[in-house]
Amino acid sequence: MSMSDPSDQSTEASAPAQAAKTTSTEEVFYDGGPHPMDLVLGLLAALTVVGIPLAVGAVVRALWLRFRITDRTIVVKGGFLGRTVTTVSFGQIREVRSVSRGFGLYGDMVLLLKEGGALEMRSLPDYRRWRDLVEERCPGKAKAASRRSGQAGFSN
Repeated sequence: MSMSDPSDQSTEASAPAQAAKTTSTEEVFYDGGPHPMDLVLGLLAALTVVGIPLAVGAVVRALWLRFRITDRTIVVKGGFLGRTVTTVSFGQIREVRSVSRGFGLYGDMVLLLKEGGALEMRSLPDYRRWRDLVEERCPGKAKAASRRSGQAGFSN
């Protein structure tokens, strides 16, 4: 082992502590998973053969999808066993699109980013509130674009 290894370890150990300090100053608005009704409706759909893929998707979302909305960022944890983490600051968002699902109890929201990517948030509880929050905190264009698409869905 070289002499640089101990310093590397101390840097790695201090990084989570610094991350904890920055996250503790953020105000968390929502920290949780998808709306429970998404799972209920998915399992009801499983009563038909055609609905089985919908039920599998709802179960996977219920187990592994988590949202964290703060006053600075939006974090989505998903993927296999929730190992994929995507963090977006409000300044990166170009446009917000949303669509109602589950009889209006929850909805899907897509954040189109300035660099061309997109962050999809499926089965988000109280999505209208979170859409309005994102629109408030985003610079200029995101507000107008979202109002234009509003309830109409993901298309312009």
